[in-house]
Amino acid sequence: MRNQQNLDMPEKRSFKSRFIMFCVNVCLVGVACVGLYILFVFLQMPSLDSILHETRSPAVVFLDKNGNEIRAMGRIMGTPVSVETLPSHVWQAIIAIEDKNFYKHGAISVRGIMRAMIVNAFNGHFAAGGSTITQQTAKNIFLSRDKKMSRKIQELILSQWLENRFTKNQILDLYINRISLVGGMRGIDAASTALFGHGANKMTVAESAQIAAMLKAPTSYSPLKNPERNIKRARIVLTEMVKQGYIDIDTARRATKELKAVSAKQDKNIYRYWTDFVMDEVESRIGSINQDLYVYTTIDTNLQKRVAASLSDKIGEYQGAIVAVARDGAIQSMVGGDDYQISQFNRVLSPRQPGSAFKPVVYLVALENGMTPDSYVNDSPVTIGDYNPKNYNERYYGGINLATAFAKSVNSVPLKLTQEYGIDTVLNMASRLGVGNRLRREYSTVLGASEMSLLDLTTIYSVIWNDGKSVHPYSIYKIKDSAGNVVYERNPSDEITILSHQTVEYMKQLLYEVVTKGTGKRAYAKNVFGGKTGTSNDNRDAWFVGATADYVMGIWVGKDDNTPMASNVTGGTLPATIFYDVVAK
Repeated sequence: MRNQQNLDMPEKRSFKSRFIMFCVNVCLVGVACVGLYILFVFLQMPSLDSILHETRSPAVVFLDKNGNEIRAMGRIMGTPVSVETLPSHVWQAIIAIEDKNFYKHGAISVRGIMRAMIVNAFNGHFAAGGSTITQQTAKNIFLSRDKKMSRKIQELILSQWLENRFTKNQILDLYINRISLVGGMRGIDAASTALFGHGANKMTVAESAQIAAMLKAPTSYSPLKNPERNIKRARIVLTEMVKQGYIDIDTARRATKELKAVSAKQDKNIYRYWTDFVMDEVESRIGSINQDLYVYTTIDTNLQKRVAASLSDKIGEYQGAIVAVARDGAIQSMVGGDDYQISQFNRVLSPRQPGSAFKPVVYLVALENGMTPDSYVNDSPVTIGDYNPKNYNERYYGGINLATAFAKSVNSVPLKLTQEYGIDTVLNMASRLGVGNRLRREYSTVLGASEMSLLDLTTIYSVIWNDGKSVHPYSIYKIKDSAGNVVYERNPSDEITILSHQTVEYMKQLLYEVVTKGTGKRAYAKNVFGGKTGTSNDNRDAWFVGATADYVMGIWVGKDDNTPMASNVTGGTLPATIFYDVVAK
């Protein structure tokens, strides 16, 4: 019996050994599988160096004539900032609310994870996170938003890599420059610029708290969309800053009083037609854009704001466009429509019939050929072949001088002048002024039937107020790269004398009488030198082009579908009124 027991014992030991070996093997296989999975996840990780030095579409920053930024295109990241140069309260607000032991722990915080687990268990739902700023940096820079186990493993690996490669300050720099807070743009500098109108280096304690408050959930805690939630959490940020010794209680109280809702910056929309126009000019000057650029434009922001406000206020049911050009051709204002968000079509560049606004071209021919404002002409019905246009009010004045005919914008006189001097002479004058090659060789062109853009029409008048010298409208002074190197600089072309001094002076007299005695009286103000109205057939287009000491301004009003407006909308009504509203302020 004893021998039988001795024979059974090796069998029992053999079974136990086999079971233990089985368990060991299972563990080894499990470890191997986990290891292979981690290796697989690691191999799927993005290239770390390439993302740290990620490329992006070049940004183009547009500045006004005084060097102030008005808009940026393609910029998704703000100006890079660093904790070494920022006001300390900016990064302290972030540390205080997001990871108060950031400088003490490693890639992960066991204490933070445990605290988050306790808080979440107590609340019965996910109420707190245990991620460190290093983990958040890894997640924000390198990884997708997918909530997968593989992404969490990658996050832990990346966090360790960041901690081993960079200092704490460098990790914090990465975080504050890549975090997305406002409108898809990244970095606290972009957020500060969008919300407060200045960069992160100028943020106050209150603004720093409001930015830090957004980090939990940018949309939910946005001072734009949810100001009450933002301010409530910003108060918590300030409290934490006091607890952690970053600021004293008095500073926190002052900052609390400065917390406020932020209004969306809607006025930036008024520059969209302009920057689209300038962008085309940039590409024509330097070709494809492969680096960040700073474009110094000619726009006068004060004038632009007045122009946009007046157009929006008075346009009513119609559309409109305005452009202002300085004596040397610098475009100082351009608004291509009532609302860029509704329509991106720039009506400053759209060909339309100028009506009587074209007549100065004909009168310049007459003045150049010896006539004066006092020369008498006969206003009576005229027929040229099948073409027999009438005056606007079908009234004829008989014998009148040239100044009166121009001021009252009669139609018969410019047609008779064209018959006398030849239509080719009129078209040649238009060509000298910059638009002749686009006009039809027919008598209806004399009364403004050939289409031209508002910019072209305004250029014609600019030559007159540039003392008869050529004008080439331009929008850019210079372009620099991000290092301050000049990529392009305007080289002013030599001015060519197109009109004699006497012709110009006579023409200015005619234009002045339009605003003092004629169809443009609604545009007159003390600083107005003159102007001309224009209305196309069936009141489809209404124009006014006038001048002050600083610029020539052209205004168009009409409908995009080219249907008639109300019969009382002429160049002497709505456009002239808008002109007065802008220049008289």
